Amino acid sequence: MQRKLHLFLLTTVLAAALASVLPALGQAAPRRIEITAKKFEFTPAEITLKKGEPVVLVLKSADVSHGLRFRELGVTVNAGKGKTAEVAFTPDKTGTFIGHCSVFCGSGHGSMILTLHVME
Repeated sequence: MQRKLHLFLLTTVLAAALASVLPALGQAAPRRIEITAKKFEFTPAEITLKKGEPVVLVLKSADVSHGLRFRELGVTVNAGKGKTAEVAFTPDKTGTFIGHCSVFCGSGHGSMILTLHVME
């Protein structure tokens, strides 16, 4: 009798654990998008995403410190000189958004932009 109770409890605990883990296994990892920043450009210069699609922006600085900010989306990431930094987000609105370098990087800093298109 006690053995049956132990088996029942073990089965119940395992079923609950699997129920909490399986939905996460079915989800794909966020899409990773690598962006290289160097005086005075981002490569790629344009990115297209889907609304609701989780992404990770990976910003690599090829020379001096750079940043990337999409004010309307509340997204900011900064990469130090020769470093890489990441920011994860899920776009929640559609449109075309202009990201600007958010760390002063020299005389062409003001023209350093990346265009982000978020589609339905």
